[in-house]
Amino acid sequence: METAMSDLFDEYPMLIFALESLLALFLLVFIVVWTSSGKKKAARAASNEQQTQRKSQ
Repeated sequence: METAMSDLFDEYPMLIFALESLLALFLLVFIVVWTSSGKKKAARAASNEQQTQRKSQ
């Protein structure tokens, strides 16, 4: 198995860069989605808090 990977990278030397760039792209998308969902949750919590304050007055 180890020699097969070595042969693959010897035959296609740019493959490792392509795999690394795909991993970086996936991480970027994951981080953006993660942070944007956190902002939505915080905004939802703030609006719910304002609604409960209005109802209690």
